[in-house]
Amino acid sequence: MTSSNQNLPVSQILKSKSEIDDEPKKKSREDWRKAKELEEARKAGTAPAAVDEEGKDINPHIPQYISSAPWYYGTTGPTLKHQRPQEDKQKQFSGIDEWYNRGVDTTKIVIKYRKGACENCGAMTHIKKRLYGKAQERASIAPDEFIQKNLALSFDGKRDRWSGYDPAEHKAVIEEFQKVEEAKRHLKAEKLNANEDSDGDEDKDEDKYVDEVDMPGTKVDSKQRITVRNLRIREDTAKYLRNLDPNSAYYDPKTRSMRENPNPNRDETYHGENFVRFSGDTTNHAKAQLFAWEAYEKGVDVHLLAEPTKLELLQKEYEKKKDQFKTKVQSSVLDCYGGEEHLHAPPKSLLLAQTEDYVEYSRLGKIIKGTEKEVIRSKYEEDVYINNHTSVWGSYWTGGQWGYKCCHSFVKNSYCLGEAGLNISNKSVALEANTTVTDEAVSNMGRVSSMGDEDSIDAYDKNKDYSSEEDIRSKTEKKEKEAKGKEKEYTKRGFKS
Repeated sequence: MTSSNQNLPVSQILKSKSEIDDEPKKKSREDWRKAKELEEARKAGTAPAAVDEEGKDINPHIPQYISSAPWYYGTTGPTLKHQRPQEDKQKQFSGIDEWYNRGVDTTKIVIKYRKGACENCGAMTHIKKRLYGKAQERASIAPDEFIQKNLALSFDGKRDRWSGYDPAEHKAVIEEFQKVEEAKRHLKAEKLNANEDSDGDEDKDEDKYVDEVDMPGTKVDSKQRITVRNLRIREDTAKYLRNLDPNSAYYDPKTRSMRENPNPNRDETYHGENFVRFSGDTTNHAKAQLFAWEAYEKGVDVHLLAEPTKLELLQKEYEKKKDQFKTKVQSSVLDCYGGEEHLHAPPKSLLLAQTEDYVEYSRLGKIIKGTEKEVIRSKYEEDVYINNHTSVWGSYWTGGQWGYKCCHSFVKNSYCLGEAGLNISNKSVALEANTTVTDEAVSNMGRVSSMGDEDSIDAYDKNKDYSSEEDIRSKTEKKEKEAKGKEKEYTKRGFKS
């Protein structure tokens, strides 16, 4: 158990010490154990909870740092008052019945003029300079206005639209209503005396909509004034619970109808209200009604509800004659022009190889939806040879350049030269090789002239062809002329390799 001096302030402990000459004892280990057991018993509900100074139970599950008051608060027992709003720090607001006074104060009657009062009316709450309206001479002194007090309004009090409303003002509305009711009763009594219709205009207005129009989904008895709802069977699933997605089929709670299927691809038990409207004999009934309207326009007096049997017989006879007329016209056309064998052709699904499998493609030819196996293709055209080439662009590569393998051309939009192009390419390669050989010979000759006799013999290689530059140029010009002559021959033959 906690000692009584545990939560006392220091001043009270010193005062009690001076009076009793006994210091507060420290809690022993046994006291701590008993306090712990008492706390656990209170949390388990086997021991009564602690009570504050107001007689209220303190929840034993409240943490100690909340339930224990600070030493300077000055408590003598368990309490939670230090956690509640302090009354001395709370702002006081005006009451709900306090408001600004209106009008003038008629409780005080003044006979003599008072010093400092208004020179025109004699009231003390204003002066002549601040008098509203035109100044008038008065025989008596006007009463003083109310001196308004400053109201401390709360957040809700400033926004209360009923602030300052006087319930006594509603008496005028009640009196006016009673006068109207009295006038109605008087008028009704006069009509009864004159043997007129006893139903008043007010009763007619009340019964007009009930007698003529029924709310969808209800059954109204105008005599008994009983409304019966078309309730569903309790075992059935509610329509609005079949699909909780707000973007699914719309459910009208007023008429309890869901026109579309909430789960069009999954639910096979419920297809919506429109399924009932367009299934079974509903379509036949609609066709019969349309036939009755068309027959009435043609001059046949028939009605679907009045004479259903007659209408059905007429419709059957009309359909029979219509089929006979169609077959007669078809046979006459075939007899005149022929072509009856085309009517016995296989169905279009077999002729055009069409199936019911739905496949959806993108702009690039890829399959988006469908069961067909997707074929991986390039977005470029394949195996397409342009400008008389026999190979595709990129089939030949040399010296860091791409070209055609058929003619060794490095220009993509060029025309194929066939064998002539290959010869020109080979000659250009040979020319480049001879040019490199000539450069090496010239460099070697310079090297020989700079050496001695013995060194020059060793450096000079007799197996190499060190011809002059003029001879090499003449040979290359001759080969170019031969290539151009062959190219003209291929041109005359139609550029065929």
